[in-house]
Amino acid sequence: MDAMAPRDVILVVFPDLQGLDLIGPAEVFAAANQEAAQPAYRTRLVAVAPGPMRTTSGITVLADEAIADVQAPIDTLMVVGGDGTYGAVADATLVAHVGRLAADARRVTSVCSGAFVLAQAGLLDGRRATTHWRACELLARSFPAVTVEPDPIYVRDGNVFTSAGVTAGMDLALALVEDDLGHDVALAIARRMVLFLRRPANQSQFSAPLRAQAAERDGIRAAQHLVTEHPEGDCTVAALARVALMSERNFARCFTAEVGFTPARYVERVRVETARRLLEDTDDGVEAVAAAAGFGTAETMRRTFLRTVRTNPTEYRRRFRAA
Repeated sequence: MDAMAPRDVILVVFPDLQGLDLIGPAEVFAAANQEAAQPAYRTRLVAVAPGPMRTTSGITVLADEAIADVQAPIDTLMVVGGDGTYGAVADATLVAHVGRLAADARRVTSVCSGAFVLAQAGLLDGRRATTHWRACELLARSFPAVTVEPDPIYVRDGNVFTSAGVTAGMDLALALVEDDLGHDVALAIARRMVLFLRRPANQSQFSAPLRAQAAERDGIRAAQHLVTEHPEGDCTVAALARVALMSERNFARCFTAEVGFTPARYVERVRVETARRLLEDTDDGVEAVAAAAGFGTAETMRRTFLRTVRTNPTEYRRRFRAA
């Protein structure tokens, strides 16, 4: 491909798509054209047949061309998601052409449940992938050859990128632009669109405090609130059970049943998220961050980061420090 030519971004749509899955990434690529010295991307909306496609919000978008008419090779293939994904998976014509274009694409991507279309085409077999957290279990069950990672906002495996729900598609698009055009252009886009540059790929799809909203018992929610407000405090099962006005054994059992993981795992998640935020947004030293987040020592925090975030705190700050 001519280095000066705009990169073709083929956006695959279908009826009942999620509008933001399409518009979010498309706006990022459009902003890249405005920030770069010359047009960098040419976005093309394709479907089985050209014409209007109604989104789940009721807004209609127009597919410019039939996917069968798109000639390979292309630069980037992006399949959007939405309620209509399940119909798209059953459309043999659409799936076949997604596979055809993917074979010669520089990179293949999906937003939200668009991962199901990639999986149906066999493009995720033997790969790591993600999708919206609500659909991860279904993806894993439907396509056992895919290693589904429910936590990250997007996953890269070779030249295949899959992202989580809705706004994570913008994070993915911004990461693609940064790969292509560099940090400065991506930063300018993030500022223009009031986005975080850039949420790390392995950032959780939903933070641990959101788990508090799922707990039914007031006592468990109170314990969770204590952890999120004071991660540096006493967050042992004994201390949290006292706040919940429950026995330790009953508290641990009920907490795990309602929240989905043990109290210790919840505390660890909150502390990791607290440390991430401090590393991204403050100039505090690693020792101070470790203390404020409840790890006690920098070495304890380092070991926890290596196990859960897969990088050490110093490298995390270097890579993901907020602008």
